[in-house]
Amino acid sequence: MNVFDRYAPFIQDYIYRSGWQALRGVQNAAGEAIFGTEDHVLLTASTASGKTEAAFFPILTLMDEDPPASVGALYIAPLKALINDQFGRLNELCEEAGIPVTRWHGDVPQTQKRKLLRKPSGILQITPESLESLMINKHMEIPSLFGDLRFIVIDEIHSLLRGDRGMQTFCLIERLCKLAGCSPRRIGLSATIGNPEAAGRFLAAGSGRRTVIPRFEGGKEVWRLSMEHFFNTDPQADEGKQTVPETPVPETPTDTAPKAADPGMGYIFEHTRGKKCLVFTNSREECEAVCQSLRQYCEANREPDRFLIHHGNLSASYRESAEEEMKDDDSFMSVCATATLELGIDIGKLERAFQIDAPFTVSGFLQRMGRTGRRGSPSEMWFVMREDHPEPRAMLPDMIPWYLIQGIALVQLYIEERFVEPPRTGRLPYSLLYHQTMSTLASCGEMTPGELASRVLPLSCFHRITQEDYRILLRHLLEIDHISRTENGGLIVGLTGERIVNNYKFYAVFQENIEYSVRSGPEELGTIVKPPPVGDKIAIAGRVWIVDEVDHKKREVYCTLVKGNIPAYFGDVAGDIHTRILERMYGVLNEQKNYPYLMRHAVCRLQDARETFLRSGMQDHPLVHLGGNMWALFPWLGSYAFLALERFLKIRCGKRLGLRGLNPSRPYYLQFTMKADEETFYRMAAEEAEKEFDPLELVYPKEVPVFEKYDEYVPDELVRKGFALGVLDVEGMKQRVRGWAERYHK
Repeated sequence: MNVFDRYAPFIQDYIYRSGWQALRGVQNAAGEAIFGTEDHVLLTASTASGKTEAAFFPILTLMDEDPPASVGALYIAPLKALINDQFGRLNELCEEAGIPVTRWHGDVPQTQKRKLLRKPSGILQITPESLESLMINKHMEIPSLFGDLRFIVIDEIHSLLRGDRGMQTFCLIERLCKLAGCSPRRIGLSATIGNPEAAGRFLAAGSGRRTVIPRFEGGKEVWRLSMEHFFNTDPQADEGKQTVPETPVPETPTDTAPKAADPGMGYIFEHTRGKKCLVFTNSREECEAVCQSLRQYCEANREPDRFLIHHGNLSASYRESAEEEMKDDDSFMSVCATATLELGIDIGKLERAFQIDAPFTVSGFLQRMGRTGRRGSPSEMWFVMREDHPEPRAMLPDMIPWYLIQGIALVQLYIEERFVEPPRTGRLPYSLLYHQTMSTLASCGEMTPGELASRVLPLSCFHRITQEDYRILLRHLLEIDHISRTENGGLIVGLTGERIVNNYKFYAVFQENIEYSVRSGPEELGTIVKPPPVGDKIAIAGRVWIVDEVDHKKREVYCTLVKGNIPAYFGDVAGDIHTRILERMYGVLNEQKNYPYLMRHAVCRLQDARETFLRSGMQDHPLVHLGGNMWALFPWLGSYAFLALERFLKIRCGKRLGLRGLNPSRPYYLQFTMKADEETFYRMAAEEAEKEFDPLELVYPKEVPVFEKYDEYVPDELVRKGFALGVLDVEGMKQRVRGWAERYHK
């Protein structure tokens, strides 16, 4: 098939106007799959490869040839900013054919939404949360809005494969199709899919269709990658070293600053000058600290401020001004950011990205790397790994630079194996079950228990949940008045439940802290949790402010700008690190391989870490004696298997081994005191792992491990079960424990 010839004339004109010489591999492959089959399609190609056009050129052609009688294509994206970014591109593409494009999220005027409801047509762009709101508040309009829906395009689908938000999205798609009586094809788009077959099954769940994953030549990936290590105070790792292998040398800045108080920040400050860069951090707190520090360097060097900030707790105006500044090709401002700028918003021609410490996932690394290298130049990322000098009498685990080793492991896993984290399946999502139950009742009104169960339980993500579990949940919701029974015996949302369902925050299934709006005069700066008392300082928007007033009723904090430097706090961030990353970290320490992207300090710090690793016996012994009764265990397990091991040792083995004071540094090591010797530890742990035991035994007595947003409304017994059987990786943990015993007894 000649895909270009198959496109509608207005698409061909757009391609000519854009000056394209030929279609890219992804566009030819997508065209063949969409035009030539009736299947779902999963498109995986690098960032800025033209995936959006690859999907929409054939979709719009088909819609132009046979106009749908309702919205014809639904575009779901994880961020409003991504919708806004794609809106302009799609609008330009659709204008000539008269196909309307409508955005639907909190910042869109009601007039545009009413226009679509009056005459449903074209493309609708929406976030999962706004789709949830639409299903509840416009329930009666769903059949007319989507009765002839042909396609659902899910952008950045990798971001929806490992948590409740992704399962919520697919619940909504299944509910919408059933209600509207439509059977649209699903098109998933991503630059980073680890297991395409598993992702394809996830994409097709509950639809009765299969997924096609087109293969095509995507062109050679070219990266500029460097990784440097800094102790937060001098001396650095290379000081006093006689011989250091040849390492790449970063370009020397034209105007070298005085010796930096914080060498890592000084390095970033110097190598962003005269360039447009992104500086990625792993948390909002760290983002604030880094931005404050870099702005202080500007002040100390008498340079104008050249750093902006972008994260989820900032007001929309702050975020949007950073996005606009980045789109200006003549700007040399840099933005300190979290994952909010990880996804596909086009922020112009970036020269490089910096990553402070290691991200949690290979997927995150690839997404951040892909922010650069658009418009023909290679992707470029500079890792900056930081740590404090170990104390003079520090224990063994503190001698390993964990972030540096993790960063190398992430890069090597992708280079060597093309590994990216697979979807997380096999969970027991009771929190989401509560949410979808309340959403279904709120949108449909009174239903019998049987009707409600027949709407909710068949949703594909609840395949592991039994009818008995559902009965337990419904009985509990009746007891706490989240649902009520009518005189006819039907179920409706109860008075207590209404307060939850009628709040706009109900539409989201991801955790949110109770947030206070922070204001300075008329300007909203963003939001924080746990506001401090009047007179204390807070950090937000990359600056420091003194609190003048806290209004707890309105949840508002009023403040004034001051000078200074303090840490920020926005709530906890949990890392989800895969076991393959930890295993590759062991490999990094155990091999003598050189990595061409390591800079001088990093090479020296890795040498030191490898010597520590060999001297300590960690190579052959996961359990290392630290002296006296102190031991350290290095299990090389990901977050959820590590959590299972921690509980297994405490609950199943603790008494027999005389094990006390279990002190985890997740997911790297466990430190504890123990009366037994090494051989006894391996033998007893293996004996316990061989026994058949209920994973529920790894939940502490009276513990209710609330993990997801709505767990607090779920019966305790289901929360415990969901944690034990759906969160803890007991099988992964048992395999590792058995492996120790086998290896030790050889």
